Amino acid sequence: MLTIAVDCMGGDYAPREIVKGCVLAARELGYRILLVGDEEQIKRVLKEEKALNEPLLEVVHAPETVAMNEPPSVVLKRKDSSLFVAAKLVREGKAEGLVSAGNTGAVLAVGKFVVGAENEVERPAIGVALPNPKGKTVLIDVGANVDCKPKHLVQFAVMGHTYAESLLGIKNPRVGILSIGEEEGKGNELVKETYPLLKQTKLNFLGNAEGRDIYSGNFDVIVCDGFVGNVILKASESLGMAVLHMIKEEIKKSWLARLGALLMMPALNNFRRKADFTEYGGIPLLGAKKPVIITHGRANAKAIKNAVRVAGEFLHTNFNDTLVKNLKELIPQEARV
Repeated sequence: MLTIAVDCMGGDYAPREIVKGCVLAARELGYRILLVGDEEQIKRVLKEEKALNEPLLEVVHAPETVAMNEPPSVVLKRKDSSLFVAAKLVREGKAEGLVSAGNTGAVLAVGKFVVGAENEVERPAIGVALPNPKGKTVLIDVGANVDCKPKHLVQFAVMGHTYAESLLGIKNPRVGILSIGEEEGKGNELVKETYPLLKQTKLNFLGNAEGRDIYSGNFDVIVCDGFVGNVILKASESLGMAVLHMIKEEIKKSWLARLGALLMMPALNNFRRKADFTEYGGIPLLGAKKPVIITHGRANAKAIKNAVRVAGEFLHTNFNDTLVKNLKELIPQEARV
């Protein structure tokens, strides 16, 4: 039976929605959940959900929290915080994965320095599977490392490759490096230096990917540094929300538009599900010794349940064993600069 530690005090709707998500995860997924945070508040919600005596749920008291607007380094000093205690449970082997909707920088900090990275991994990175017309494209890194060296991007490419194969079922995924043109030689110094190293790997490297390729389906994995990736991720989220808002406003303008919207409702609902972060649950910190799943600050119970599911998928597929094997086999010595 898998055991997942959940930071119940992180996120905009903590602890209520987080605890409710833990209840759903225990009942629907059959995982053992360690609910970390203020014991009194957590038990109050468990009582409301009639889950006080749920055998798969265990409360671990942690009196402090890390606020969303606090510097990430605070979590490493505040060792009684729910996030630090949850990460420590993973490090000590009392839990096999960590889920948090809290301060993203703080989650990254405990992921890197408390849970720790695999020995072969220089820097853990965040990978996100973005929808495209043909399936999904893994964009990596999207915020864990804002300043990178070429060797880091090479490892990110292998992480993305492993994610696409192991979790998304994409055989021999097509890998690209994000640049401002598709021709070799285009891009900034980091891209130009990384390109020849990726060519030397055993990855299915297709060359430069442009911004338009992120959602086209022409690549299965696109590599970039965390600064660029985070800008893309947040711009994409904002654009999606803006498009949905504009569609709603246009529909209100005439009865004909409302009628058309009614007929298109199944298609619109399918689109909304593809873009709904609660369906995906969370994004992983790839390269950490155990699954560290970062979910949205606005995560509701459904998102938390699915974040726990994602942690379980990483464990069931033995992702880390495959990643370590791939890092050794796919990157030749000459590309380990």
